[in-house]
Amino acid sequence: MHTTILITGGAGFIGSSLAEHLAHNADFKIVIVDNFMTGDLAKVPQGAHNNIQFVETDVNNYTALHDVFANYKFDYVFHYAALVGVKRTLDNPTMVLDDITGIKNILTLSKDNAVKRVFYSSSSEVYGEPVAFPQNEETTPLNSRLPYAIVKNVGEAFVRSYYQEYNLPYTIFRFFNTYGYKQSKDFVVSKYLNAALKNEDLIVYGDGLQTRTFCFIDDNITACSTAFLQKKFINDTINVGGENEITILELAQTIIKVTQSKSKIVHVAALKEGDMTRRCPDISKMKTLLAKDLLPLEQGLQQLLTNTSYII
Repeated sequence: MHTTILITGGAGFIGSSLAEHLAHNADFKIVIVDNFMTGDLAKVPQGAHNNIQFVETDVNNYTALHDVFANYKFDYVFHYAALVGVKRTLDNPTMVLDDITGIKNILTLSKDNAVKRVFYSSSSEVYGEPVAFPQNEETTPLNSRLPYAIVKNVGEAFVRSYYQEYNLPYTIFRFFNTYGYKQSKDFVVSKYLNAALKNEDLIVYGDGLQTRTFCFIDDNITACSTAFLQKKFINDTINVGGENEITILELAQTIIKVTQSKSKIVHVAALKEGDMTRRCPDISKMKTLLAKDLLPLEQGLQQLLTNTSYII
């Protein structure tokens, strides 16, 4: 008996990586939908994975999404589709707000079609400019201000409301900075890596002392798939991210060291908005889903550099 899984945004970095991981189980039938707003068909797993199907669909279009649900009986849904990228989301705030429609469509159709659990990709951005360290799922106030963060926060409220009113089970993943093989070149790790490999300048906004943690894609996928497979954290929220807080300046220096690059670090004016001063999750819950330590940043970077398909 097959288990049928829908992954929205499955032509994106994390969604396609999740699909590839789950596809190793022959009992899973995986349906990916994406509208290519930020996704790429090249990221959709091909070749040996004959249990993956792709449908070009916009989740914000209820009629089109209804047809997908009508054609497949989904047991589980991973809703990862969203407009992403700091500059893109700042430049297109109303387009970001449109994603609320997609969240409602997914939840309504999941409720109407007896989906067993919806997994929602939220973001560290819901914490806004944080007032507590590390950011804990239960105790840190959500300080969302920018449209992208507000939409993720509203999405979480919708997910919890559908559970409360319709008993639709959920798990919310709050993703912190994640990096890996299929990441677009407009995110900081991939942007710096590609610049360093070409001996180009690494651009740092402001003094570079803003901090982040960085999670290798394999650790993200292991945590999320384990929560699914082992039926853990049902009707709960999990931070998914790295544990070692470093400055963006240190990240640039580390990438130059690892790549043995001749790149220089160039400071430019700080961004007016969207570049929070600190990000560091409490990942106590996530650690219970991993059977090993998280991969350190330098080792993750080395893995990317030895993967010839990553280097462009």
